[in-house]
Amino acid sequence: MRTVLLEDVAGIPVEGQNGLVWKPVRACLGIQAFGINAYTASEAGEQVVEEHDELGGGAGKHEELYVVVNGSARFTVDGATFEAPAGTCVFLDDPGERRAAVALEAGTTVLAIGGERGQPFRVSPWEFNFRAAAAPTPAEARAIVEEGLAEYPGKGALLYNLACYEALDGAREVALEHIRAAVEEDPKLLAYTATDADLESIRSDPRFPTS
Repeated sequence: MRTVLLEDVAGIPVEGQNGLVWKPVRACLGIQAFGINAYTASEAGEQVVEEHDELGGGAGKHEELYVVVNGSARFTVDGATFEAPAGTCVFLDDPGERRAAVALEAGTTVLAIGGERGQPFRVSPWEFNFRAAAAPTPAEARAIVEEGLAEYPGKGALLYNLACYEALDGAREVALEHIRAAVEEDPKLLAYTATDADLESIRSDPRFPTS
């Protein structure tokens, strides 16, 4: 048996989302049967569930249950908006439903539980990328993304981030190889390559993908 207080799970700031902190509950407790993580917004008005569906490049095609643990949130699901005070359970059985939530109180925390119907649980690709973003060095981040690629060979979202960490780590040749493979697998990633600062060291190379 293992126990942990949510407030004691070390949080990881979500890149590009001011005030949103991801708490890796699944990894903290070593859970392998299902996905479970928490999100906390530091201030009212900030996102506590990023806008997404479960069909994107880094998603796991999961059914998801969101539980508002404390505070209050305003959810928007496929255009329908409703308030969810503490204790509310929001179940999305369709992975294609577009969902997001904004905190209505500072410190609002939402627990997210998910898995793909009828399939053994696999850690979603995005979780490897979130963990890698918090790694103290590019070399450690590379190792985490490589774990993800062992589970999802050729996954564009993982290859993209691996290329970023390789470029930061001075591994230009493999970074170029992986950024080209990432864009080939998921052409939508090309939109980020022109401005991503992590790729600055390889962008001038003629082999860098531009179209």
